[in-house]
Amino acid sequence: MTTGPSTGTLEEPQVRAMFDRIAGVYDRMNSVMTAGMHHRWRSRAADLAAAGAGDTVLDVATGTGDLALEMSRRVGPTGIVIGSDFSEQMLALARRKAPDLMWEWGNALELGYESDRFDAVTVGFGARNFSDLDQGLRELARVAKPGGRVVVLEITTPTRPPLSTFYRAWFDRVVPLIGRVAGDADAYTYLPNSVKRFPGPHELAQRLDAVGLEDVRYVLTAGGIIAIHVGCKPA
Repeated sequence: MTTGPSTGTLEEPQVRAMFDRIAGVYDRMNSVMTAGMHHRWRSRAADLAAAGAGDTVLDVATGTGDLALEMSRRVGPTGIVIGSDFSEQMLALARRKAPDLMWEWGNALELGYESDRFDAVTVGFGARNFSDLDQGLRELARVAKPGGRVVVLEITTPTRPPLSTFYRAWFDRVVPLIGRVAGDADAYTYLPNSVKRFPGPHELAQRLDAVGLEDVRYVLTAGGIIAIHVGCKPA
């Protein structure tokens, strides 16, 4: 298989190295690319996770930890939130943000947790980087408790103009240019292209259903640029 920034596909070690490399600019670039809206989208994903006081939550591919932090506000001091990622540099930044939270190295395709452990399992803007999406989804479902929720927050490709036209211009031209200015054009060519190859909302819902989740549904927001999927593990 041909891999590289222009195809939106990289092998697992390449993805890890890329995120280690861009960790220092990651948060700033997120804010620039989304006009600061990414925090609102994470809040909406946390709403759909429906975690409450005292619950246990796993945030997979946590990056610098923003979704895990949002979930920690929902479960309160009696709850437990673990942020897991395979990029040590990303985790280092997450630890600086919230030293009291649990940040653990982990591979999304082989989570080091027992089955049926978490009331909610989330992944924000990370699933499209799974080298084996179906295996990653199986792992999310496996570690959720019966009756628990799995939430996947991702960028998707709008299909209706004028937003679709703006989206293509922004992600195909502007984002790589910003990445070049930030010092990593390859990473910010790969990331937009990874969105293009990722399944659309309907297909992703089918794949979540295929790994055993029930009542799978999704919400489109930001004019169709963001899809938030949620499914429940059978009780």
